[in-house]
Amino acid sequence: MKEHSPPDQASGIAYAALAYVLWGVTPLYWRLLDGVPPFELTVHRIVWCALFVMALAILRGRLPQVIAVLRAPHLLGTLAITGVLISCNWSVYIYCVATGQLVEASLGYYINPLISVGLGVFLLGEPMSRLRLAAVVLAGAAVAVQAVSLGHVPWIAPVLALSFGFYGYFRKRIAVDSFDGLLVETWILLPFSVALLFYWHLIGAAAFPSAQLSRDALLICGGPLTAVPLALFGAGARRIRLSTLGFLQYLSPSITLLLATVGFGERFTRLDAFSFGCVGVALVLVAVEGRVTRFRLSAQSTAN
Repeated sequence: MKEHSPPDQASGIAYAALAYVLWGVTPLYWRLLDGVPPFELTVHRIVWCALFVMALAILRGRLPQVIAVLRAPHLLGTLAITGVLISCNWSVYIYCVATGQLVEASLGYYINPLISVGLGVFLLGEPMSRLRLAAVVLAGAAVAVQAVSLGHVPWIAPVLALSFGFYGYFRKRIAVDSFDGLLVETWILLPFSVALLFYWHLIGAAAFPSAQLSRDALLICGGPLTAVPLALFGAGARRIRLSTLGFLQYLSPSITLLLATVGFGERFTRLDAFSFGCVGVALVLVAVEGRVTRFRLSAQSTAN
């Protein structure tokens, strides 16, 4: 007898969509802090996020689970890796906002699902169909076209896609609550981050505290801004099908691309259009391959 996936819950779609919308519009928030160097902004993001998720863990009564993670060397080591990966991702993304390169950043997040496909094939031994191979080739073509357009090897889109792709790969390999994992990741980085903030304060280069209370408040609120979309994403993912979640994930880079070109005046050239077109076709191929596979499995199940 054929098994049907449970229908999507309206609340789940709302939670996930809101998470991706927030991720898409966060460049507007970081632009308010354009006077703070991108790397220092990332360090503040780590510090305030670490404090915020610790407060949440206490309120949720999750400290015993967090302590259990800390006592497991394998989990702790993996979360140390993912902490470095996500902080790298945050740094590059904020750098894109500060330097007006959000078009390339959005391309990176469009490529990210294809990176996940490649990781599944090369690291998890998943089969590589012809359609998936064509999709990966098209993604490579998109990066090559960007190289021609920019006149140098594009690093922003690949770094964003690879860092987030490997982040998802390592997090998928461990059974840790998303918020508990974020707490451990940020607290592993917290001593280094606090040391950097203290050093910048000693040499007189610190952005916090400052005479501008509004800027200090924005830096502090960067912690909840980092954690809240993750909470919404987790709540949505539990209530809707994976295929629906996969469709919704393109809200974020689409909004970012719109902000970059319409709101911030970044150029969108013909070569950019060709690159995004290659990625779009690649994503369609992956979606078609997934539907064909599910159809075949369903037909075999019905026949048996």
